[in-house]
Amino acid sequence: MTSDRDARNATPDGPEGVRLQKVLSKAGVASRRAAEDLIARGRVTVDGRTVREQGTRVDPATAVIHVDGTRVVLDETLVYLALNKPRGVHSTMEDDQGRPCVGDYIRQRDERLFHVGRLDADTEGLLLLTNDGDLAHRLMHPSYRVLKTYLAEVDGLVPRGLGKTLKAGIELEDGPVKADAFRVKDMQAGRTLVEIVLHEGRKHIVRRLLDEVGHPVRKLVRTAIGDVQLGNGKQGSLRALTRAEVGSLHRAVQL
Repeated sequence: MTSDRDARNATPDGPEGVRLQKVLSKAGVASRRAAEDLIARGRVTVDGRTVREQGTRVDPATAVIHVDGTRVVLDETLVYLALNKPRGVHSTMEDDQGRPCVGDYIRQRDERLFHVGRLDADTEGLLLLTNDGDLAHRLMHPSYRVLKTYLAEVDGLVPRGLGKTLKAGIELEDGPVKADAFRVKDMQAGRTLVEIVLHEGRKHIVRRLLDEVGHPVRKLVRTAIGDVQLGNGKQGSLRALTRAEVGSLHRAVQL
């Protein structure tokens, strides 16, 4: 007869499973001893249930584990990269005209990766690459309102109050758009450097928005997606996201 404890610890592969503290340690969350402390303090959930029992066993292939509300990625085949996309590079994996494209930067990798959203060829900055389809789909879906931060160098000196106008909303040909945040970073010689934050993903949305208010964009760089920052890497550089960054993306889209 199976006890209640055995039932809790059973996995689809049998009653053994893997001890939760071992799973957390292997995922890089903490040492086994530190993981035991996290469990004891009620900071770990498995499939939505807080776990405090040290002997708990889970199936790493199916368990959904969070620590302090942040998803722990257990699938070692999943890859999360940040590319600092240079200007002139197209957001495609192949280009039938032979133009530089995102795929050029990952030719030597074994995984089949795809880009999360797009940046137009004239826009530089942060582009995420992954093989995690569930996360990518949610990051691109407007209902999750994942914030994207841009630095834009625009023509003209930006008037006081423009941020208020942008946050109130501007009507474009394909519907209204509102900035989630806006601030002036620098003004000189007839040009202004501004930071603008949007959850929108429509084509050329930043350029169209700023052009509509009379400040055409000369240079545009995406500096952040959610909590993931572009960083100081040179153009064309790739880096693996940290566990905290991956967790923050999962949290932003409620995974």
